[in-house]
Amino acid sequence: MTQDRHGDGRTSTEEDGAKGEARTDGGNVDYLESEVSLFSPSTPFMRDHLRMIWKGFAVWAVIVFAPPVLTFVAPDAMSTTMPVIGFPLHYFLMAVGGPTGTLLLSLWYTRRRDALDDKYGIGEGSTETGGTPDGAGEAAADGGGEA
Repeated sequence: MTQDRHGDGRTSTEEDGAKGEARTDGGNVDYLESEVSLFSPSTPFMRDHLRMIWKGFAVWAVIVFAPPVLTFVAPDAMSTTMPVIGFPLHYFLMAVGGPTGTLLLSLWYTRRRDALDDKYGIGEGSTETGGTPDGAGEAAADGGGEA
């Protein structure tokens, strides 16, 4: 038997023991009353999501700013022509590496966010948003009913 004794969505089967705690929002958290802060998130979901956002931001900063900084620090190495394609390394990293890295980062984010939504029982198919997992009860895209 579990119960929310902490008031923040954590449940415990032992006396605050580390083994018995499982973090879940499970509908116990009133997000309208919770303070939203980038530096001190108030719910377990917000903490996990913010951790994911900061990791993605750090990777994005490296993808975007590493080639220009390396070109400034080591212009000879970054300006060498690549053997097969004939472009300078810094050009290739910015023209191909930047967009490709950003695309892969967005793919990483969507998969991690879906996993986080599943972990906390929220998302597209949750009944809290008005929809049902099988799609019944959702509004038609054109505003009309089934024909």
